[in-house]
Amino acid sequence: MLSYILRRLLFLPVVLFGITILIFMLISTLGPWTRVATFVPSPDAERHVDLEAMIKKYHLDDPPVKMYLRWVNNLLHGNLGWSQSSHMTVTEAIRRRFPATLELTLFSVIPVIIGGIILGVISAVHHNKPIDHTTRIMAIALWSLPDFVLGLAVLMVGFGVLGWFPPGRLSSWAQLEVLKESFRSFTGMYTLDALLNLRLDIFWDALRHIIAPVITLSCLWWAFMLRITRSSMLDVLNQDYVRTARAKGLAEAVVIKKHALSNALIPVTTVAGNMLLGLMGGVVIVETVFNYSGLGLLTSTAATRLDVPCVVGVAIFYATILVLVNLVVDVLYSIIDPRVRLE
Repeated sequence: MLSYILRRLLFLPVVLFGITILIFMLISTLGPWTRVATFVPSPDAERHVDLEAMIKKYHLDDPPVKMYLRWVNNLLHGNLGWSQSSHMTVTEAIRRRFPATLELTLFSVIPVIIGGIILGVISAVHHNKPIDHTTRIMAIALWSLPDFVLGLAVLMVGFGVLGWFPPGRLSSWAQLEVLKESFRSFTGMYTLDALLNLRLDIFWDALRHIIAPVITLSCLWWAFMLRITRSSMLDVLNQDYVRTARAKGLAEAVVIKKHALSNALIPVTTVAGNMLLGLMGGVVIVETVFNYSGLGLLTSTAATRLDVPCVVGVAIFYATILVLVNLVVDVLYSIIDPRVRLE
């Protein structure tokens, strides 16, 4: 397994090289006169600057190969450019916003995986029974809802009607507390940092703010996970080795846990890895709806303001995570099912 991991890690630069080629081709379609706007501080400033001089200054009219090599060189040195929408470097903007998105994703993935797998197994075991029909209808209904519609409904009920789950990451008083020197930021995730600082009041405030976006993300992907688990479990339960186990007189619980579940989890593992990326990608709309200051809101703001360096930087960041998550998923295959060999 170690040699497989090493081979994948050595192949990682090749994959990232292909990704950079694709992204650079998309950037190149904009043209120098469009891209130069990203270096102008404000629309009013366009009347007071020499755009042709700026194109020459930033080498926006160079041949594509030369521009690509310069761009890749900047990427290798961690220079993703300047974000006009965030008023800081793209690297710094990602560093500040990523903990918020990671916190939201981790809170969302736990109920999705646990609830989706458990209910998917229960639905498959009780095939065509009332509980199976109920979970299927719920899953189809939730998966059919657009995330912004569900998010607005949760926001309207949770905050507009009940007043329990406000938007944003923290209340104004809590935001002032975390900015003080006495509050140490270990991870950038407010719930965890609040516990490490023994500030239960800030922890509770951060939890109140994160519940609504977590509900929105969890419901959508919980429905997807349930359907995948149910389908995989039904397929395994119809296999000959499961029938043989039952014919031997084994208890149904033993048949499910020992013979069926481990095999049914193989495709679920693949989906879970991609689902984690889907959760992180889906936060663009959810964070915008709930004004949650993470990578999603950063990307949305950058896109609406034509902040090309920021959008490209986030795309490169997500692409790197995608490759690493796929590596982890492949390794988990051999752990879940010993028949899978990676050597």
